[in-house]
Amino acid sequence: MLKAFADLVTYRLLPIELGSLLGEAVDFFIYDTVKIFLLLTVIIFVISVIRSFLPPEKIRAILSREKEYVGNILAALLGIITPFCSCSAVPLFLGFVRAGVPLGVTFSFLVSSPMINEIALVLLLGLFGWRIAMIYVLSGLVIAIVSGITIGKLRVENLLKEIVFEKKGETHSSAADLSWKERVDYAKIYTMEILKTVWPYLLLGVGLGAFIHGYVPVGFLAKYAGADKWYAVPFATLIGIPLYSNAAGVIPLVSALTEKGVAMGTTLAFMMAVTALSVPEFMILKTVMKTKLIGIFASVVGVGIIFTGYLFNILLK
Repeated sequence: MLKAFADLVTYRLLPIELGSLLGEAVDFFIYDTVKIFLLLTVIIFVISVIRSFLPPEKIRAILSREKEYVGNILAALLGIITPFCSCSAVPLFLGFVRAGVPLGVTFSFLVSSPMINEIALVLLLGLFGWRIAMIYVLSGLVIAIVSGITIGKLRVENLLKEIVFEKKGETHSSAADLSWKERVDYAKIYTMEILKTVWPYLLLGVGLGAFIHGYVPVGFLAKYAGADKWYAVPFATLIGIPLYSNAAGVIPLVSALTEKGVAMGTTLAFMMAVTALSVPEFMILKTVMKTKLIGIFASVVGVGIIFTGYLFNILLK
């Protein structure tokens, strides 16, 4: 039905010739935009209701009581239901540290939250299907867990700035006492807030994807970023770091790149780098940690992303 709607708008309501490059691009843009917004609205609403049962203070208490490795796993899983971009995840990361959650556990959350939240899952599911979506989520969880454990083992708490430890006061939450009507109202408001935040990135990402879909010749990108190019994955990872977007903006672009022949592992490594590592995130982290710790964080996560990219290219040949 969505494809029929996109075809109707593109070729009947708009004066665009059937089979033209412009027609292919516009049809792609309309179809993907409507599909993604529908998926996001439903899934974010459901996840928001679930999140209403898990206020930040309760989450911090759970993670603080658990053993370190279990805490890493729980923190990484928590990232799936907290749809933050890398920059907006930093304040919650800071709250975890101040509440006494182990540093390695907080880094597991910092990696997983922007990389494998429900927005990424919904978009990957809609564009690539269950298999790719599940492989991506599992690999993202592994990266987050292993990165957090690695950083925890390094004992780098001395690389945090003093401001992190200035306030450790406990806050109180009223979320646990919400009625179902209040939870539903909260979910409605939260869903609209998320959609208002992501729609510019979404339209930009779909727009770039539509341009690539309609105008970039088949095989052109594969020539330089195919699975047979050993440098493609680390190059895509490095290219992604200076950029800043959330999953809504970058996944439609990933869809168009893979359609044009770029290896799946290469495009997903690019996506992981854009969402989990970004220069704006580093600038915010600079206020709470020393440059050396930022470098350790970026290196550990970067190695994990590159490894995952190569693994995807091997498994999905």
